[in-house]
This record gives sequence, structure tokens and C-alpha cells, in this order.
Amino acid sequence: MNPPESNQVVYDPRGTVDAEPRPISKRPASLEGLRVGVLDNTKWNGRRFLEKTLALLQASEGLGEVTYYKKESFSKNAAPELIGRIAAENDAVITGIGD
Repeated sequence: MNPPESNQVVYDPRGTVDAEPRPISKRPASLEGLRVGVLDNTKWNGRRFLEKTLALLQASEGLGEVTYYKKESFSKNAAPELIGRIAAENDAVITGIGD
């Protein structure tokens, strides 16, 4: 017996992601003395999470100059100009989500 016809549309929540693989950046052997950028994504606890992470890294790694940056919105990609500025001004970058 066949089920009755329906006008409902069902979407597969797994979806697919089409993205080209990209190599990750080479990691520095040490963070000691490096200029570190911190990108705040503006999530509720994001800045707090980053500050605590940075304090731990500063104590154990001896970071150099630290500069904070902020995205326009957590739901949007960082502007290409901001990404370029962060890359030009820093040796390493830390970002994360803190909900």
C-alpha cells in the first residue's frame, strides 16, 4: 500500500558543504615574543573566553605585543580588510567562540 500524496517538502538537515581544501598555516615553534592578534567575534562570552585564554598563554609562553580586533557580527564573516590588517600586523592570531 502506498502512502497518501502530500505537498510537504522535507529537507535533509545534513546538507553538503562545497569547499576547496586549503592547507593550514605553518605553526610557530614558540609564541614567545610574537605579536599576537585576538579576534573577538562579538558572541556574549567570547571576549571573556579570549582574555582568559590569553592570560594563560601569556603566563606560559611570554607573548609579545597583543592587539584586539572585533568583527562586526558573530553571524558574518570578518571583512576582508580586517583580515588583511590582522595578517599584516601580527605573527599569530587567536580567535574562538564563547557561548
